[in-house]
Amino acid sequence: MMLKKWGIGITASTVILALTACGNGNEEGTGGAEDTEEASFTIGATQILEHPSLDAAYKGFQDALEDAGINVDYSFQSAQGDPNNTSTIATNFVSDGVDLIFANSTPSAISALQATQDIPIVFTSVTDPVEAGLVAALDEPGELITGVRDLHPEAISDTIAFIEENFPNSTIGLVYNAGESNSVVQIDAIKGEVEGTSLSTTERTVATSADVQSAATALADDADLIYLVTDNTVISALESIVGIANDRDLPLIASDPESLDSGAFAAFGVDFHTLGYQAGEMAVEILSEDKSPSELPVQSPAEINLVINREAAEAQGIEWKDEWEDAANTYESN
Repeated sequence: MMLKKWGIGITASTVILALTACGNGNEEGTGGAEDTEEASFTIGATQILEHPSLDAAYKGFQDALEDAGINVDYSFQSAQGDPNNTSTIATNFVSDGVDLIFANSTPSAISALQATQDIPIVFTSVTDPVEAGLVAALDEPGELITGVRDLHPEAISDTIAFIEENFPNSTIGLVYNAGESNSVVQIDAIKGEVEGTSLSTTERTVATSADVQSAATALADDADLIYLVTDNTVISALESIVGIANDRDLPLIASDPESLDSGAFAAFGVDFHTLGYQAGEMAVEILSEDKSPSELPVQSPAEINLVINREAAEAQGIEWKDEWEDAANTYESN
């Protein structure tokens, strides 16, 4: 993706973890930076499936460890969209004796936590780790698990405000997998934000990516626009939704900027590479400083930005507004 122009950023906090080159303090080393550089670790990396957002998070995670000078061998496993595979993957990582598990999605994190009693886990691409049962509270992670959630506290409220301002009296179409707890949390939040506005919602649920096209087609009959949450099942079939939005002149609003690559119109979203990088920084502290996950509170995204795809606006019959030039980052395909 290429951002042509940076305008007004919607920024919450700028929490940046400082990386240190401390040693791990064990008896074999002196605790210096040289020990950290010479140490080698094996990380089991798992995600529910491969799509641009999760792939960007994994790349960010790897970049953080590389920037910190940590020598890592990665064992990467995708569950190929099947939650049942996440348990097998996690069990294999435990059998292999990896030093840390990077769980890149809610199902992957849940399975990892169920599989091990001693391997530290760092997650991301998890919307609500408390609701998912991964941690007791954001500031009280477990002895084995911590990470970075993918929902910025203001993302949904900002998106609904944008829709209310630019598409008032619209019916918002929602499509999601009711079996994904992260999606249910977002859908409930959207419904709460819609209360008291001129907007309403209609929804369809899916069980697999094969269901998405038919569900989106039915949704298009009742909706004035479509708002996609970060649902792994739905995003894996994003191209089919883009095609329907373009054919029906329905604005397609996403929750992650990566979806603009495939033709979504706009997103108040987080950068998943940044999420992965934040998670990678936490892994550095665990591996090189012997910190326990319980010492590292769950983080939220550092910031969100409104990004608008001018080409998608034209494809979806959306009249361009001059004020968007100053209020958003303008996306252009490479």
